[in-house]
Amino acid sequence: MNITLFNTLSRKKELFAPLTAGAVSMYTCGPTVYDTPHLGNYRTFIMNDMLRRMFEYNGYKVTHVMNITDVDDKIIALSHGKMSGLKDLTTKYEKLFVYGMQSLNTEAPTNLIRATDHIPAMIEIVSELLANGSAYKASDGIYLSIEKIANYGALAHLDPKAFSKENNKERIANDKYDKDNPRDFAVWKFTSPTDGDIAWDAPFGKGRPGWHIECSAMAMKLLGPTMDIHTGGQDLVFPHHTNEIAQSEAATHKPFVRYWVHGAFMNTGEEKMSKSLGNITKLETLAEESIAPIAYRYWLMTAHYRSPVNFTIETIRAAQSALIRLMAHVASLPSGGTINADYQKKFNTHVNDDLDMPKAIALAWDLLRDTKVMPVDKRATILDFDRVFGLGLDKAPQVKDDEPIPAEIQALADAREAARKAKDWKKADALRAEIDARGYEVDDTPEGPRIITK
Repeated sequence: MNITLFNTLSRKKELFAPLTAGAVSMYTCGPTVYDTPHLGNYRTFIMNDMLRRMFEYNGYKVTHVMNITDVDDKIIALSHGKMSGLKDLTTKYEKLFVYGMQSLNTEAPTNLIRATDHIPAMIEIVSELLANGSAYKASDGIYLSIEKIANYGALAHLDPKAFSKENNKERIANDKYDKDNPRDFAVWKFTSPTDGDIAWDAPFGKGRPGWHIECSAMAMKLLGPTMDIHTGGQDLVFPHHTNEIAQSEAATHKPFVRYWVHGAFMNTGEEKMSKSLGNITKLETLAEESIAPIAYRYWLMTAHYRSPVNFTIETIRAAQSALIRLMAHVASLPSGGTINADYQKKFNTHVNDDLDMPKAIALAWDLLRDTKVMPVDKRATILDFDRVFGLGLDKAPQVKDDEPIPAEIQALADAREAARKAKDWKKADALRAEIDARGYEVDDTPEGPRIITK
């Protein structure tokens, strides 16, 4: 079936046609590991996961590359300019990020790669940019000259004239950096006293990469000069992704990305959820509220990935109640059926239409209410849908006599398991006591926790 994606570059839905038949190359901007991601960050990562699952559902082989930004100004400041401190800091938060992704049931990227492991590839690109005149050397680093980029700002639909040297004379005179145009950006930063020993040798001067060059180098190293899809949050359109295009295409003279896919913001009240505003919520907060991470994933599917959503604990709690009903219904259905072709076709149409998950979720509920479909076939069909949903419906909990575990008990058990993995034993013990008070026990087996009636 045909697949359409909304391409940020063209601002319209386009029919997807891969570079290589039957394969999809996909790059995702991953986390900067100086802190744990908040739920707004995870919205983008879940979008990436569902996009990948949709392609796999359609039979494509997906090569999904995600980067870990493990060197930048904030990380260097927190590590006090020590390479050993940098490694300790970033390793800690990378592990927490991976744990969070696992708790949200996302598929592991084909390649999860660190910036510090790809410095030679970055140096190679910077060398090429200097050689072909797209970049120049200043006193504090190497800068890309955006006046040399014919279509600079096209992704963000910006007027190229706004970036000309002529229109920035006053800013050039007052700018504290030694660069020709204040709009130019660093692809390499020369070492400074505040960097300590965090620096790499390069033919053009010892230093470290700029943020933008990291993604270009890693993406092209693993996926080639041109890739099918590049994803990220809406906030990365400018300047990050705009600058990725500029430096990548200036180095290779080839199109960098064919389809740009961006997810909308998550808001709290009237403002975007962000660390700078101090209005973030993290996964551990959901655990404190006895809300399973997978309920957050379910909630996100009730809105289109390009639509802003407003986060409240109450909305996630309501989504968990709906998910509990869904899991209980699936758990009550017998196994061994066949996929209903009519429902599968409708589902495929929805997810292939720019990943329309709200319609896909609504279809799942229509299926469960449809008295014309045999219960055994309902289960087979909805588990087929779950290949894209990623809700783990095949693991819908059951107890003896085939009675489903009450959803609130399962949510408490999931929150306890998350607390145990985070080594928050006080919270885990409190959640276990709550489960016990409701007439159930948790048996920690080698295969994982098992809920049993008392």
